[in-house]
Amino acid sequence: MSRERTVRVGVIGRGFGGRVVAPTFAKTEECEVVDVVSPRDDDAVTALCTRRDVDLISVDSPPFMHLDHVRRAIAGGHAVLCEKPLGRNATEAEEMCKLAADAGVLNFVTYEFRVHPVRTQLRALVLDGAIGAVEHVQWSSLAGIWRAPRLFSWSFDASLGGGWVRVLGSHNIDFIRWTFGEIVEASAALRTTIKERPDADGNMHECTAEDGFTATMRTDREATVVLDATATAAVDRPARVTVVGSDGVLEMLSENVHEIGGTIRLHTAEGTSELFHKPAWGESTAHDDGAIAPWLRLVRDAVRSGALDPVMATFADGVACARVMDQLTAGR
Repeated sequence: MSRERTVRVGVIGRGFGGRVVAPTFAKTEECEVVDVVSPRDDDAVTALCTRRDVDLISVDSPPFMHLDHVRRAIAGGHAVLCEKPLGRNATEAEEMCKLAADAGVLNFVTYEFRVHPVRTQLRALVLDGAIGAVEHVQWSSLAGIWRAPRLFSWSFDASLGGGWVRVLGSHNIDFIRWTFGEIVEASAALRTTIKERPDADGNMHECTAEDGFTATMRTDREATVVLDATATAAVDRPARVTVVGSDGVLEMLSENVHEIGGTIRLHTAEGTSELFHKPAWGESTAHDDGAIAPWLRLVRDAVRSGALDPVMATFADGVACARVMDQLTAGR
Protein backbone atom coordinates (compact mmCIF):
# COMPACT_ATOMS: atom_id res chain seq x y z
CA MET A 1 0.00 0.00 0.00
CA SER A 2 1.27 3.46 -0.83
CA ARG A 3 2.29 5.54 2.18
CA GLU A 4 0.18 8.38 0.79
CA ARG A 5 -3.01 6.36 0.63
CA THR A 6 -5.81 7.01 3.12
CA VAL A 7 -6.34 4.11 5.53
CA ARG A 8 -9.99 3.05 5.48
CA VAL A 9 -11.20 1.70 8.84
CA GLY A 10 -14.23 -0.33 9.82
CA VAL A 11 -15.13 -0.48 13.51
CA ILE A 12 -17.03 -3.30 15.22
CA GLY A 13 -18.32 -1.93 18.51
CA ARG A 14 -20.58 0.88 19.66
CA GLY A 15 -19.09 1.21 23.18
CA PHE A 16 -15.39 2.06 23.38
CA GLY A 17 -15.22 1.56 19.62
CA GLY A 18 -17.98 4.02 18.83
CA ARG A 19 -17.20 6.46 21.64
CA VAL A 20 -13.38 6.62 21.39
CA VAL A 21 -11.79 4.57 18.59
CA ALA A 22 -13.98 5.64 15.67
CA PRO A 23 -13.93 9.40 16.47
CA THR A 24 -10.17 9.29 17.04
CA PHE A 25 -9.56 7.51 13.74
CA ALA A 26 -11.87 10.03 12.06
CA LYS A 27 -9.74 12.90 13.42
CA THR A 28 -6.49 11.21 12.43
CA GLU A 29 -4.91 12.56 9.28
CA GLU A 30 -5.19 10.25 6.27
CA CYS A 31 -7.68 7.93 7.96
CA GLU A 32 -11.32 7.43 7.02
CA VAL A 33 -13.93 5.56 9.06
CA VAL A 34 -16.15 3.77 6.55
CA ASP A 35 -18.60 2.30 9.07
CA VAL A 36 -19.23 1.60 12.75
CA VAL A 37 -21.42 -1.45 13.39
CA SER A 38 -22.94 -3.08 16.43
CA PRO A 39 -21.15 -6.31 17.38
CA ARG A 40 -24.54 -7.91 17.92
CA ASP A 41 -25.75 -7.10 14.40
CA ASP A 42 -24.48 -10.23 12.67
CA ASP A 43 -25.46 -9.11 9.17
CA ALA A 44 -23.74 -5.75 9.61
CA VAL A 45 -20.55 -7.43 10.88
CA THR A 46 -20.54 -9.79 7.91
CA ALA A 47 -21.11 -6.94 5.47
CA LEU A 48 -18.30 -4.88 6.97
CA CYS A 49 -15.78 -7.74 7.01
CA THR A 50 -16.46 -8.61 3.36
CA ARG A 51 -16.13 -5.05 2.05
CA ARG A 52 -13.29 -4.52 -0.39
CA ASP A 53 -12.92 -0.81 0.40
CA VAL A 54 -11.63 -1.49 3.93
CA ASP A 55 -7.96 -1.72 4.93
CA LEU A 56 -8.32 -2.28 8.69
CA ILE A 57 -11.01 -3.74 10.93
CA SER A 58 -10.95 -2.51 14.53
CA VAL A 59 -12.58 -5.18 16.70
CA ASP A 60 -13.94 -3.39 19.76
CA SER A 61 -16.59 -5.91 20.71
CA PRO A 62 -16.66 -7.66 24.13
CA PRO A 63 -13.99 -10.36 24.63
CA PHE A 64 -16.39 -13.28 24.14
CA MET A 65 -17.02 -12.06 20.59
CA HIS A 66 -13.39 -11.41 19.63
CA LEU A 67 -12.60 -14.80 18.14
CA ASP A 68 -15.59 -14.76 15.80
CA HIS A 69 -15.07 -11.15 14.71
CA VAL A 70 -11.30 -11.47 14.26
CA ARG A 71 -11.81 -14.66 12.25
CA ARG A 72 -14.23 -12.87 9.91
CA ALA A 73 -11.99 -9.83 9.53
CA ILE A 74 -9.02 -12.02 8.65
CA ALA A 75 -11.10 -14.07 6.21
CA GLY A 76 -11.89 -10.80 4.47
CA GLY A 77 -8.16 -10.15 4.03
CA HIS A 78 -8.05 -7.16 6.37
CA ALA A 79 -5.45 -6.02 8.88
CA VAL A 80 -6.94 -6.33 12.37
CA LEU A 81 -6.73 -4.16 15.48
CA CYS A 82 -8.34 -5.91 18.46
CA GLU A 83 -9.26 -4.38 21.79
CA LYS A 84 -7.69 -5.94 24.87
CA PRO A 85 -7.91 -8.50 26.32
CA LEU A 86 -7.44 -10.68 23.25
CA GLY A 87 -10.37 -13.04 23.72
CA ARG A 88 -11.59 -14.74 26.89
CA ASN A 89 -8.49 -16.81 27.54
CA ALA A 90 -5.14 -17.93 26.14
CA THR A 91 -6.73 -20.67 24.02
CA GLU A 92 -8.79 -18.14 22.08
CA ALA A 93 -5.87 -15.70 21.88
CA GLU A 94 -3.61 -18.42 20.48
CA GLU A 95 -6.19 -19.32 17.84
CA MET A 96 -6.49 -15.69 16.72
CA CYS A 97 -2.70 -15.36 16.60
CA LYS A 98 -2.44 -18.47 14.42
CA LEU A 99 -5.22 -17.28 12.10
CA ALA A 100 -3.42 -13.98 11.55
CA ALA A 101 -0.04 -15.64 11.02
CA ASP A 102 -1.43 -18.18 8.56
CA ALA A 103 -3.19 -15.43 6.59
CA GLY A 104 -0.19 -13.11 6.71
CA VAL A 105 -2.24 -10.10 7.82
CA LEU A 106 -1.05 -7.30 10.08
CA ASN A 107 -2.42 -7.64 13.60
CA PHE A 108 -2.36 -5.39 16.66
CA VAL A 109 -3.79 -5.33 20.19
CA THR A 110 -4.94 -2.03 21.67
CA TYR A 111 -2.35 -1.74 24.43
CA GLU A 112 -2.25 2.00 23.94
CA PHE A 113 -0.67 2.64 27.35
CA ARG A 114 2.63 1.70 25.70
CA VAL A 115 2.62 5.27 24.37
CA HIS A 116 1.19 6.94 27.47
CA PRO A 117 3.46 9.97 28.03
CA VAL A 118 4.26 9.29 31.69
CA ARG A 119 4.65 5.51 31.40
CA THR A 120 6.87 6.04 28.35
CA GLN A 121 9.24 8.13 30.44
CA LEU A 122 9.26 5.60 33.26
CA ARG A 123 10.19 2.81 30.87
CA ALA A 124 12.96 4.90 29.28
CA LEU A 125 14.47 5.62 32.70
CA VAL A 126 14.37 1.95 33.66
CA LEU A 127 16.00 0.83 30.41
CA ASP A 128 18.62 3.58 30.66
CA GLY A 129 19.70 2.18 34.03
CA ALA A 130 18.60 5.14 36.15
CA ILE A 131 18.28 2.87 39.21
CA GLY A 132 20.55 0.02 38.19
CA ALA A 133 19.12 -3.49 38.04
CA VAL A 134 15.39 -3.67 38.80
CA GLU A 135 14.70 -5.86 41.82
CA HIS A 136 11.05 -5.20 42.68
CA VAL A 137 7.99 -3.37 41.35
CA GLN A 138 5.00 -2.32 43.45
CA TRP A 139 1.93 -1.11 41.55
CA SER A 140 -1.16 0.28 43.24
CA SER A 141 -4.34 1.09 41.28
CA LEU A 142 -7.33 1.91 43.49
CA ALA A 143 -10.40 3.00 41.53
CA GLY A 144 -14.08 3.27 42.36
CA ILE A 145 -15.45 2.96 38.83
CA TRP A 146 -17.46 -0.16 39.73
CA ARG A 147 -18.47 1.05 43.21
CA ALA A 148 -21.33 3.28 42.06
CA PRO A 149 -24.51 1.55 40.83
CA ARG A 150 -23.44 -0.32 37.70
CA LEU A 151 -25.71 -2.62 35.69
CA PHE A 152 -24.73 -6.24 35.23
CA SER A 153 -22.86 -6.89 31.97
CA TRP A 154 -20.18 -9.16 30.54
CA SER A 155 -17.63 -7.31 32.69
CA PHE A 156 -18.95 -9.15 35.74
CA ASP A 157 -19.26 -12.58 34.10
CA ALA A 158 -16.10 -14.72 34.18
CA SER A 159 -17.34 -16.98 31.37
CA LEU A 160 -17.59 -13.97 29.02
CA GLY A 161 -14.08 -12.68 29.67
CA GLY A 162 -15.02 -10.27 32.42
CA GLY A 163 -13.24 -9.34 35.63
CA TRP A 164 -10.84 -6.60 36.73
CA VAL A 165 -7.79 -8.73 35.91
CA ARG A 166 -8.70 -8.58 32.22
CA VAL A 167 -10.44 -5.19 32.09
CA LEU A 168 -7.70 -3.26 33.92
CA GLY A 169 -4.93 -5.71 34.69
CA SER A 170 -4.34 -6.59 31.04
CA HIS A 171 -2.91 -3.11 30.41
CA ASN A 172 -0.64 -3.30 33.45
CA ILE A 173 0.51 -6.84 32.70
CA ASP A 174 1.46 -5.83 29.17
CA PHE A 175 3.48 -2.88 30.47
CA ILE A 176 5.19 -5.03 33.12
CA ARG A 177 6.33 -7.73 30.70
CA TRP A 178 7.33 -5.13 28.07
CA THR A 179 9.40 -3.08 30.53
CA PHE A 180 10.65 -5.44 33.24
CA GLY A 181 10.86 -8.79 31.45
CA GLU A 182 8.67 -11.73 30.51
CA ILE A 183 6.48 -12.93 33.38
CA VAL A 184 7.43 -16.50 34.29
CA GLU A 185 5.46 -16.93 37.53
CA ALA A 186 2.08 -15.46 38.45
CA SER A 187 -0.61 -15.98 41.06
CA ALA A 188 -3.31 -13.83 42.61
CA ALA A 189 -5.81 -13.44 45.40
CA LEU A 190 -9.09 -12.40 43.77
CA ARG A 191 -11.82 -10.33 45.42
CA THR A 192 -15.48 -9.85 44.54
CA THR A 193 -16.68 -7.04 46.78
CA ILE A 194 -20.06 -6.52 45.11
CA LYS A 195 -21.45 -10.01 44.64
CA GLU A 196 -24.72 -9.21 42.82
CA ARG A 197 -25.75 -6.54 40.32
CA PRO A 198 -29.07 -5.71 38.66
CA ASP A 199 -29.70 -5.79 34.94
CA ALA A 200 -31.68 -3.09 33.11
CA ASP A 201 -34.94 -4.67 34.27
CA GLY A 202 -33.91 -4.83 37.91
CA ASN A 203 -33.23 -8.58 37.95
CA MET A 204 -30.25 -9.51 40.10
CA HIS A 205 -27.33 -11.52 38.75
CA GLU A 206 -24.41 -13.14 40.56
CA CYS A 207 -21.04 -11.58 39.74
CA THR A 208 -18.75 -14.48 38.89
CA ALA A 209 -15.75 -12.28 37.98
CA GLU A 210 -13.51 -10.40 40.40
CA ASP A 211 -13.72 -6.64 40.96
CA GLY A 212 -10.32 -6.52 42.65
CA PHE A 213 -7.12 -8.55 42.96
CA THR A 214 -3.65 -8.68 44.44
CA ALA A 215 -1.19 -10.35 42.06
CA THR A 216 2.36 -11.47 42.68
CA MET A 217 4.64 -12.13 39.73
CA ARG A 218 8.26 -12.81 38.85
CA THR A 219 9.97 -11.93 35.59
CA ASP A 220 12.71 -13.72 33.70
CA ARG A 221 15.06 -10.96 34.88
CA GLU A 222 14.41 -12.06 38.49
CA ALA A 223 12.36 -8.97 39.38
CA THR A 224 9.39 -9.54 41.66
CA VAL A 225 6.16 -7.61 41.08
CA VAL A 226 3.12 -6.91 43.26
CA LEU A 227 0.08 -5.49 41.50
CA ASP A 228 -2.74 -4.41 43.83
CA ALA A 229 -5.90 -3.22 42.10
CA THR A 230 -9.56 -2.65 42.80
CA ALA A 231 -12.51 -1.20 40.90
CA THR A 232 -14.66 -0.73 44.01
CA ALA A 233 -12.69 1.68 46.21
CA ALA A 234 -14.85 4.04 48.25
CA VAL A 235 -12.63 6.90 47.04
CA ASP A 236 -10.49 7.05 43.89
CA ARG A 237 -6.77 7.22 44.56
CA PRO A 238 -4.06 8.17 42.02
CA ALA A 239 -2.21 5.23 40.51
CA ARG A 240 1.29 4.73 41.93
CA VAL A 241 4.17 2.65 40.58
CA THR A 242 7.33 2.18 42.65
CA VAL A 243 10.34 0.55 41.01
CA VAL A 244 13.09 -0.60 43.36
CA GLY A 245 16.54 -0.94 41.82
CA SER A 246 20.04 -1.74 42.98
CA ASP A 247 21.01 1.96 42.87
CA GLY A 248 17.77 3.78 43.74
CA VAL A 249 14.00 3.93 43.54
CA LEU A 250 11.79 5.40 40.82
CA GLU A 251 8.30 6.50 41.78
CA MET A 252 5.56 7.30 39.26
CA LEU A 253 2.54 9.05 40.76
CA SER A 254 -0.41 9.87 38.54
CA GLU A 255 -2.36 13.07 39.09
CA ASN A 256 -5.62 11.11 39.28
CA VAL A 257 -7.06 7.63 39.00
CA HIS A 258 -7.39 7.95 35.21
CA GLU A 259 -3.62 8.53 34.86
CA ILE A 260 -4.18 11.91 33.22
CA GLY A 261 -0.82 13.55 33.88
CA GLY A 262 1.75 12.48 36.42
CA THR A 263 5.15 12.87 38.03
CA ILE A 264 8.24 10.67 38.17
CA ARG A 265 10.67 11.06 41.07
CA LEU A 266 14.07 9.47 41.66
CA HIS A 267 15.04 8.55 45.23
CA THR A 268 18.70 7.77 46.00
CA ALA A 269 21.00 7.92 49.00
CA GLU A 270 21.79 11.52 47.97
CA GLY A 271 18.14 12.61 48.09
CA THR A 272 15.05 12.97 45.92
CA SER A 273 14.76 14.66 42.54
CA GLU A 274 11.87 15.16 40.15
CA LEU A 275 12.79 13.80 36.73
CA PHE A 276 9.55 14.29 34.80
CA HIS A 277 6.19 15.98 35.12
CA LYS A 278 3.27 15.93 32.71
CA PRO A 279 0.31 18.13 33.72
CA ALA A 280 -3.19 16.76 33.37
CA TRP A 281 -4.40 17.40 29.83
CA GLY A 282 -8.16 17.27 30.12
CA GLU A 283 -11.21 15.88 31.81
CA SER A 284 -11.54 12.67 29.80
CA THR A 285 -9.32 9.61 30.27
CA ALA A 286 -5.77 8.64 29.43
CA HIS A 287 -7.22 6.45 26.68
CA ASP A 288 -8.99 9.35 24.97
CA ASP A 289 -6.28 11.99 24.78
CA GLY A 290 -3.02 10.76 26.22
CA ALA A 291 -2.49 7.47 24.43
CA ILE A 292 -5.18 6.38 21.97
CA ALA A 293 -4.48 9.08 19.36
CA PRO A 294 -0.73 8.37 19.05
CA TRP A 295 -1.45 4.63 19.17
CA LEU A 296 -3.87 4.82 16.25
CA ARG A 297 -1.36 6.88 14.29
CA LEU A 298 1.11 4.03 14.72
CA VAL A 299 -1.53 1.59 13.47
CA ARG A 300 -2.20 3.83 10.46
CA ASP A 301 1.49 4.02 9.61
CA ALA A 302 1.92 0.26 9.93
CA VAL A 303 -1.02 -0.46 7.65
CA ARG A 304 0.28 2.03 5.06
CA SER A 305 3.88 0.80 5.10
CA GLY A 306 3.48 -2.85 6.07
CA ALA A 307 6.12 -2.35 8.79
CA LEU A 308 5.52 -2.25 12.55
CA ASP A 309 7.08 0.23 14.94
CA PRO A 310 8.91 -1.74 17.68
CA VAL A 311 6.64 -0.19 20.31
CA MET A 312 3.56 -1.87 18.88
CA ALA A 313 1.78 -4.80 20.51
CA THR A 314 0.67 -7.65 18.25
CA PHE A 315 -1.48 -10.73 18.76
CA ALA A 316 1.65 -12.49 20.05
CA ASP A 317 1.74 -9.97 22.90
CA GLY A 318 -1.96 -10.56 23.46
CA VAL A 319 -1.25 -14.27 23.81
CA ALA A 320 1.56 -13.68 26.32
CA CYS A 321 -0.71 -11.47 28.44
CA ALA A 322 -3.59 -13.95 28.18
CA ARG A 323 -1.40 -16.75 29.54
CA VAL A 324 -0.50 -14.63 32.57
CA MET A 325 -4.14 -13.65 33.14
CA ASP A 326 -5.18 -17.31 32.96
CA GLN A 327 -2.70 -18.04 35.75
CA LEU A 328 -3.98 -15.13 37.84
CA THR A 329 -7.63 -16.21 37.52
CA ALA A 330 -7.01 -19.96 37.88
CA GLY A 331 -8.43 -19.92 41.40
CA ARG A 332 -11.94 -18.81 40.43
